[in-house]
Amino acid sequence: MLAAYIEELGSPDLIQVGELPPPQPGPGDVLVDVEVTAVNHVDTFVRSGAWRTPMSFPFVIGRDLVGTVVAAGPGAPGFRAGDRVWCSSLGHAGRQGAAAERVVVPADRLYRLPDGVDPVDAVALSHPASTAYLALFTHGRVRAGETVLILGAAGNVGSAAVVMAAQAGARVVAVASARDADYCRSLGARNVIDYRDPEASWWIGEAAPGGVDLYIDTSGRNDLETAMNLLAPRGRVVILAGLKTRPVLPAGPLYLQDRSVHGFAISHARADELAEAATHIGRLMADGLLRPRATEVLPLSKAAKAHRMLEESKVHGKLVLRVADPAR
Repeated sequence: MLAAYIEELGSPDLIQVGELPPPQPGPGDVLVDVEVTAVNHVDTFVRSGAWRTPMSFPFVIGRDLVGTVVAAGPGAPGFRAGDRVWCSSLGHAGRQGAAAERVVVPADRLYRLPDGVDPVDAVALSHPASTAYLALFTHGRVRAGETVLILGAAGNVGSAAVVMAAQAGARVVAVASARDADYCRSLGARNVIDYRDPEASWWIGEAAPGGVDLYIDTSGRNDLETAMNLLAPRGRVVILAGLKTRPVLPAGPLYLQDRSVHGFAISHARADELAEAATHIGRLMADGLLRPRATEVLPLSKAAKAHRMLEESKVHGKLVLRVADPAR
């Protein structure tokens, strides 16, 4: 089978596209023909070795996929040949990646693709929307009526978080570029603050006079001093990006107001947490409420180029690799 893979950790130039033996599923696995796979920042971290995780070489890159079930093991009774499916958690913790013509997926990490949902849209949403769900609900414990501040609100994770928070009945204050203000409002943001405005913190205070209940910075700047000044009593900060940041944590405002800072990585999410997120995401996709803003589709042969583009910040939206024609 054709696959994009590496034989050692390092630069994008080490990515090869060629033939590998097809994978052999176990009793609890599902064999899937892959149509499309997405390219995420975490894929570059794993490939380079910045994020260490167990792997065997040759190692197929990639995390997310949309495809069609070929066969399901006896321990995967919920799937049948021909089912359209998606996954957001390959390529980590010993699991081979998604950038191949055929992959093996543990049954508890595979989800049905809702009817009518475009596969490119679905794979583009897979990782960012799952991250947004975990940030808001699993770790952020957002409730209807609360105020949620989302920094980087026009990005892949941020825009999904705006939609989900608004749909959950939260009041969303979005921080983004001024040119993205209308877009953020269209997603459900009540207020939009220009992140370049030197008075941005003041404007956030005006929009949330009682303080922010949940603070999510998808841009990864992690300015905890500013966050503490904006939080309501018992407010929460959820950290999900910014691998190399080393912010100052103001301990006094943290404990005197019962506030908290919680970090998480989607790579460590349990299978049941991801499945819960997938159910929610599937419903929003089926209802047309959750869509990627922009996608760029490249052939699998351009996998190395895709990784370079991402590392050089030359991507606006989501990069998707097309592995196979769905009509095959």
